[in-house]
Amino acid sequence: MSEIASLTKIQKLAALLVMLGNDGAASILKSFDREEVELITTEMTKITLISQELQRDLLLEFSDVALEAGTSISGGLDFTRTSLERALGVSRATDIMNRVAPARATTVAVQGVTDLEPRQVYNLLRHEQPQTVALVLSFIPPEKAALVLSLIPAEQRERVLERLAGLSPTPMEVAEKVIGVLNAKLGVRPTRALNQTGGVKTAADILNRMDKTAGKSLLMSIEERNPELSNAIRQKMFTFEDLAAMEPTVIQRILREVDMRDLALSLKTASDKLKTVLLACVSKRAAETVQEEIAFMGPVRLRDIESAQLRVIDTVRKLESDGEIEIERSSGGKTHEMV
Repeated sequence: MSEIASLTKIQKLAALLVMLGNDGAASILKSFDREEVELITTEMTKITLISQELQRDLLLEFSDVALEAGTSISGGLDFTRTSLERALGVSRATDIMNRVAPARATTVAVQGVTDLEPRQVYNLLRHEQPQTVALVLSFIPPEKAALVLSLIPAEQRERVLERLAGLSPTPMEVAEKVIGVLNAKLGVRPTRALNQTGGVKTAADILNRMDKTAGKSLLMSIEERNPELSNAIRQKMFTFEDLAAMEPTVIQRILREVDMRDLALSLKTASDKLKTVLLACVSKRAAETVQEEIAFMGPVRLRDIESAQLRVIDTVRKLESDGEIEIERSSGGKTHEMV
């Protein structure tokens, strides 16, 4: 029996989307409803490689055009997440991926460290190098990691956070060695189950949960040495979709500073929820104008949409910096207008 004969319709479609690439997959996913997207993306996360033979069979079935595939194509979690983010935005993509993605490895090897109180974790790491501290913090839930980071002397925090933000996937042997040494200090026998994340998103999550003043000071210190990294962290701390959680009065204050053409462009790929929230905060005439502009906009490059969204986010940051609004990131993204 051929490989394609054993696949369901959903599995065939999932494989075809992987073959089409992120942009093609994102464009097609937009045409399905939420339940269908979850079914398709669940299958997409299970795909590792698509053989040349299966590629040809799928193309024949879907388009009746025989094309020769050049190489095997990778699918999996990263591909699926990127496609969903481009189709539905970061917030909705994360929500779906949290439900459909396969369970990740448990952190048994680092359990002895994560079970400690923040002060105990700090005492364990206080004499370690920043890179080691960053690696360990990447295993710890953001709430606890933020408390640990706040205990680290100010002159060392930025080095730790900078290394955490730049942390790439660590070879299993290296991670096991580091965790093994720490567990030895605790009298815990290490195992092989590790789940290291790290990166800009982890750094942003930890900063979001730190004391606002300390977090802002830390980010400013990093910005002086590494503006590019600081900007990348800021983008993950507050995203365009986070606007949906703001109070109407705050959104109205923000939109007074936003060009309506930028608003229309930025909403091109936004979730229906965000579109509804933002358009409810402008006049009926302005909302109709924005909706008409979106409808007649035609194909737009993703990077142009993202640039428009970043300009809106920059407006939020400026208003926050000027003290006109306050973003309480540590309490679920609540935002307040200053009186």
